[in-house]
Amino acid sequence: MEMSLAQKAISLALRGEWSEAIKINLQILKLNPEDVDSLNRLAKAYAENGKIAEAKKTAQKVLNIDPLNNIAARCLAKWQTMKNGDIHPKSFASPESFLEDPGKTKLVPLMNLGDDQVLAGLDCGDMVKLATHPHSIAVVTQENKNIGKLPDDLAARLKNFIKSGSKYDVIIKSINIKEVVVFIRSDTFSFPTEKIEYVSFTPPELVHKDVPIMENGGEELAEEIA
Repeated sequence: MEMSLAQKAISLALRGEWSEAIKINLQILKLNPEDVDSLNRLAKAYAENGKIAEAKKTAQKVLNIDPLNNIAARCLAKWQTMKNGDIHPKSFASPESFLEDPGKTKLVPLMNLGDDQVLAGLDCGDMVKLATHPHSIAVVTQENKNIGKLPDDLAARLKNFIKSGSKYDVIIKSINIKEVVVFIRSDTFSFPTEKIEYVSFTPPELVHKDVPIMENGGEELAEEIA
């Protein structure tokens, strides 16, 4: 079955092909200028291409149409500290990365958050990493910019595992200027067994209401992208 324009736009965005995603979303908007799903996707694509002014303008258009649109509101708040040309290299996680594995995965709210400018360049699903220090473990971007630190008790626990050779993948689960939650996956049983709710990941601004992206609720992917 042939892909709809919305499906093409989503597919391009998930592959990080932002210039092509801009073109497809603009095609959709020629047919329906008030399609807020496409406008949100377009705003995101502009931002990823460093066209922050266009991204803000497009997100504001969404709010003019739908004043309660949370995606556009969060994006505008997030982009306030950014300027044209700002592009933040990212490595995106796959939806499968968020699957629960008791003892090997954990959701962790970070403490002592980093600079707003650093946080503004991050999205749900971004791959980040751990950085060990003498008395703490920080979570940093791929460019080693500080995002926040792990709670002290967890940091003390993981330091021993890291010394023993354990490896950790760290993914942004949710983010805003006031709170960052990461999903940590280990190759060993590093965490006490506990129940973690599985949340499939697909940025909501990439989703079209009439287009199911995947089974089992995939259309809700990462409600916190903005």
